[in-house]
Order: sequence, then C-alpha cells, then structure tokens
Amino acid sequence: MPARPVTLLVWERNKKECYMPRTYEVMFILRPDLPSEEADQLVAGLQNIATHAGASFRQAERLGKRRLAYEIGRFRDGEYVLFDLEAPPEAVRELERRLRVTESVIKYLTVRTDELEKRLAQDRRHREARARRKPAPAPAAAAPEAPAMPAPAIEPRSPLDEPQANPEPQA
Repeated sequence: MPARPVTLLVWERNKKECYMPRTYEVMFILRPDLPSEEADQLVAGLQNIATHAGASFRQAERLGKRRLAYEIGRFRDGEYVLFDLEAPPEAVRELERRLRVTESVIKYLTVRTDELEKRLAQDRRHREARARRKPAPAPAAAAPEAPAMPAPAIEPRSPLDEPQANPEPQA
C-alpha cells in the first residue's frame, strides 16, 4: 500500500473541525397511537443521539397531536415534534438516518435556517441604516404660495347647442 502524504493525513484528521455548526429545524411526525411514555423516550433518545453527534439544542418542542393534510400510510393524525438545533452536517445526517429507520416516525423534514437568518439580519441592517440617514434639508426661505385661482364655472350644455361637423346636404 502506498504511503499517504502527511498533509493529506493532517487535513483528514482536522476535517471534522473545519465545518462550522449550522442552524437547522427538524420537524417529524410520530404515530398517533404511540403511548405518551414511548413518545417521550423516543424524543429523548433522538435528542441524545444528536447531542452525542455534536449538536446543541436551542429548543425541542412537542407541538401535540394534529390532523394531517393528507393520509400518510393509514394515519390521518400525528404528533408533531420540532427540534431547533445547531449542528455540524454529520450530526444532522445521523439524526435523519435514525428518523428514517424508526417505525414510530411517520414523516420528517429538515430545513437549514442559518441562511434565512443571515438574510433577515442583513435586511434589518439595511433598514436601520436607511432610517439613520438624515432626510434632505428643506429649501430655505421658499416663496409663499399664491392663493389658488378659483376654477371657472362650467355651464352644462345640451347636445343640441353644439354645431354639427358634417351638416346634412339639403336637396
């Protein structure tokens, strides 16, 4: 087996450290017939898995049982759970893998929210900068406006008073 260059070994060793944690929202739906104790254990287990993989939770919220928009499998209802976390991509991949193979999870969705937060912060900074700008100075000593002239009175006319453009030829 050929020897690997030292620089490649150092890069591979530090590969996990070069990822900055990103912000994600993971929402998943649990089966409605799952007992409350089992659902609590499942949610705690998934949190534990993500934490050991390098994630830090900002919020873990159980949104309760709700009606689904369409039937998934044979279920019309489901218990929604939302995780808001900061994690490296490996931790999210592991969490998604666990969600995929867990039979109690009907559906899941992961959304990366850090790009959205950056864009909102940038928009907020632009709005604040625009508000801080001084308004243009008003023209100094502007001449007072003359009073407006009253509009001339318009008399209604009947169509018979108007001259015709094409008079009919007389025979």
